[in-house]
Amino acid sequence: MGESVRDFELREYFPAWARSASECELELSVSADDGLDSEQVSWRREIYGWNELEKHPGPSIWRLILDQFRDTLVRILLGAAVVSFFLAWFDGNLGESGIAAFVEPLVIFLILIVNAAVGVWQENNAEKALEALKEIQSEHATVKRDGEWIPNLPARELVPGDIVQLRVGDKSEDTDVQGKECMVFAGTTVVNGSCVCLVTQTGMDTEIGKIHLQIHEASQCDDETPLKKKLNEFGELLTTIIGVICALVWLINVKYFFTWEYDNGWPCNFRFSFEKCTYYFKIAVALAVAAIPEGLPAVITTCLALGTRKMAQKNALVRRLPSVETLGCTTVICSDKTGTLTTNQMSAVKIVAMGHQTDSLRAFIVEGTTYDPDDGEIHGWPADKMDENLQMIAKIAAVCNDANISQSAHQFVATGMPTEAALKVEIDFAFYSFFIGVAPVSVLVEKMGIPSGFSTLLQESSILLRILCLLFSCSFSIFMIATLEFDRVRKSMGVIVNSELGNNSLLVKGAVENLLERSSYIQLLDGSVVRLDESSRNLVLEALHEMSTNALRCIGFAYKTDLSELATYDGEDHPAHRCLLDPSNYSSIESDLTFVGFVGLRDPPREEVREAIKDCREAGIRVIVITGDNKGTAEAICREIGVFGPDEDINSKSFIGKDFMLLPDRQNILRQKGGLLFSRAEPKHKQEIVRLLKEDGEVVAMTGDGVNDAPALKLADIGIAMGISGTEVAKEASDMILADDNFSTIVAAVGEGRSIYNNMKAFIRYMISSNIGEVASIFLTAALGIPEGLIPVQLLWVNLVTDGPPATALGFNPPDRDIMKKPPRRTDDPLINAWILFRYLVIGLYVGIATAGVSVIWYTHGSFMGIDLSGDGHTLVSYSQLADWGQCSTWEGFQVSPFNAGNHIFSFDENPCNYFQSGKVKATTLSLSVLVAIEMFNSLNALSEDGSLITMHPWANPWLLLAMCISFGLHFLILYVPFLTRVFGIVPLSFNEWLLVLVVAFPVILIDEILKLVGRWRSSSQLGRSSRRLKID
Repeated sequence: MGESVRDFELREYFPAWARSASECELELSVSADDGLDSEQVSWRREIYGWNELEKHPGPSIWRLILDQFRDTLVRILLGAAVVSFFLAWFDGNLGESGIAAFVEPLVIFLILIVNAAVGVWQENNAEKALEALKEIQSEHATVKRDGEWIPNLPARELVPGDIVQLRVGDKSEDTDVQGKECMVFAGTTVVNGSCVCLVTQTGMDTEIGKIHLQIHEASQCDDETPLKKKLNEFGELLTTIIGVICALVWLINVKYFFTWEYDNGWPCNFRFSFEKCTYYFKIAVALAVAAIPEGLPAVITTCLALGTRKMAQKNALVRRLPSVETLGCTTVICSDKTGTLTTNQMSAVKIVAMGHQTDSLRAFIVEGTTYDPDDGEIHGWPADKMDENLQMIAKIAAVCNDANISQSAHQFVATGMPTEAALKVEIDFAFYSFFIGVAPVSVLVEKMGIPSGFSTLLQESSILLRILCLLFSCSFSIFMIATLEFDRVRKSMGVIVNSELGNNSLLVKGAVENLLERSSYIQLLDGSVVRLDESSRNLVLEALHEMSTNALRCIGFAYKTDLSELATYDGEDHPAHRCLLDPSNYSSIESDLTFVGFVGLRDPPREEVREAIKDCREAGIRVIVITGDNKGTAEAICREIGVFGPDEDINSKSFIGKDFMLLPDRQNILRQKGGLLFSRAEPKHKQEIVRLLKEDGEVVAMTGDGVNDAPALKLADIGIAMGISGTEVAKEASDMILADDNFSTIVAAVGEGRSIYNNMKAFIRYMISSNIGEVASIFLTAALGIPEGLIPVQLLWVNLVTDGPPATALGFNPPDRDIMKKPPRRTDDPLINAWILFRYLVIGLYVGIATAGVSVIWYTHGSFMGIDLSGDGHTLVSYSQLADWGQCSTWEGFQVSPFNAGNHIFSFDENPCNYFQSGKVKATTLSLSVLVAIEMFNSLNALSEDGSLITMHPWANPWLLLAMCISFGLHFLILYVPFLTRVFGIVPLSFNEWLLVLVVAFPVILIDEILKLVGRWRSSSQLGRSSRRLKID
């Protein structure tokens, strides 16, 4: 073709959609007869690259890691770690105590690294799962190159100028994008007809490439999710509270490191102790460490990750972790009908044929709802002796059909239009071959039965005998020689066939009303043809109306034997071929037909959908069905699945898409309670409906599968793409992908989202109440003046290691039985309301009192509630002495006896006042153990927000019991391993001391049971008031 690469590369943009096929061939230097040659393909690929969408590089691994540190709580913790590190550095000792001082910042840094690793790992996993889902898509083409057709060429190898053949089932897209009706676009599936196309653009230069780029740009500015906003707000509030409390504690203890004397009423001789200043500053840091739930970011990330895995097991692939939480807020689900609420497997349920006379009809009920020919039968069907009328119905259904049924694994799969596939599902292999002599297995006779003469043989035959019968029957075959493609104007499809006798005839199927208008005759049971009169026409229309009102899509059948100039048509060289080139001639060709009967088809609802709709209603979630189907069929399906009641007046709830867009009060219509239906809806209607709903404060989940659905999916709070039938663009725009295209999967995902949110609240409630207890303990210790009970490294151990397993296990809490019977929570509902905060404070206050109190008990009591504590020989002091321990050096005659802890004996002969410093090790160990025990009991309280442990048994979550055992085991580890006891500054406890720990810790369960009782009373009171308001309304 003699064109240089340079010349081709410099060509300006060519609007192929506005040019004829011949002009496009000339522009792209290609012939439809020969296609491109190998050399042209090679250098065009150098210019345009591979035919694939650009894979935008995701954020780098370093960016993902840094993103994990954008959380406010994480930043606070990082700041505490830095301060702790510098305090340890200034201590200046690299001995054993120095190493212990560095444990705290190192452990903080370690947990931050682990949290970041979990977040990065899960985000990568979600994207890898999406890549695996893309394998479902077909990516091959039939291409003409060097004058020959090359089947199954990978689509990524296409270049501009390639000649491509498309048939039913091949990948394509809508043939109407912004008015470009002469174009075919890459993306979805050809459902009807066939054609030869010229590739004009590839890769990112295609329409789908442009949409892909727009979606990528939109994804760069995603808003924060409700959960992220709440956690950041909570972190900011916590920062303020921590700052105030730390400052307060430090100021309370100023007297210990900044002293002065008075001379004539004036302060003088100021003394500043840097050692004591840093000591109390470390207490303030310990307070910050106690207040921050260090494990919270990691536990939230882990909980969301576990939630995505649970959803994946239920066929819902969540692409973004926070979307799990957003699902729980869903108030409206906008769903497609076909394939989501229904099976998308059209099946024939009723066949209507003509009787002996023009005033009689015959009806045959068909069982089965899948593409499996063995699924069901036809009641009353004369299998061995089908009359001429029934044979003609079967013949038209089989031949006038572009669909195919094939068996894949253990199921039957259709390619082509579902309506045609449903007709194919009615044709038996042997009967099909008897008429047409080609191989596709089809289905009006697997259920219809087999014509006489073949029945005995085939009923006893194997698959091999069936194939032999096929070969034998080819001599009696008829063959298609032309197709009159379906169009929306005449609403029919026709094929010209030639029989072994050499006669051409026209077989037509289409909308029953349209075929009746173009029919002049009617075929009776015995095959005789009579004039179609008005009474016969009305009889058929009455039957049609009855079936249509029962959600059946009706397809009529007719034929014609007198084809005038097409009677001898045999191909493109025939003189009459010119009239087939103009689709406007098809209506006249398909006139004076002989009507033979019709069949009622339905796309049956999925069995589980009705229950899912009921669950939505009980959960306060409205279901809006948006479909391209006709209004009558869609309304019947909606009544059947429970979107509308059987006798509900739906005049104000069912609309045709374009009519709804013209209404002035659209917002009020969308505010109606209950379900809504929009029929004959277009993608732009979906987008407008989502926009209006969001403006009204609704949280919208929207389903979609096509390229044009992508904007609506992106606009919705939760965009849900179809994993099987969805395009790549729809999947990329979505937050969640349904692997099974099933509506009930959405409802299950919403329930899972609610459960995950409740579980997050459970471990937040658990961790915050525990942290408030730690803060209360340190604050009380400082305020009362008693020796500090807990040091930062101990608090860090409790928060990260001991609390971590139970908090994570709370993510496995089973969902509440009534989780889908409560209304959706609002997106602006706080994580912690006033009542929950009050509960936190009460529980936290008890934790603080118990933790500080057990230290006081050990110093001041030889026994407590019958438990002997004098076995270690420690010296008892009064409470006033304990609160004034800083003045110990001024006490006259103060002596302390040695006491033992494990194998170690503590003696204070040289300095009795050390009894309140190094000697506090037993009191500190008791405080730490009480804190651990209380938090384990408190994790049981977190099983349910208001449910009593009497009804929500501890074994309802076996993972929590295991986690408690792990946490106690870890605590025993640091208590009884000598090296760890030195690192954490604790000693082993005796049996009686453990009894004291349990006695002091257990009341936390009783206190929370009382609070839960009050909470249940408050909830029932609020529910009662809401019910009364509803009755008044």
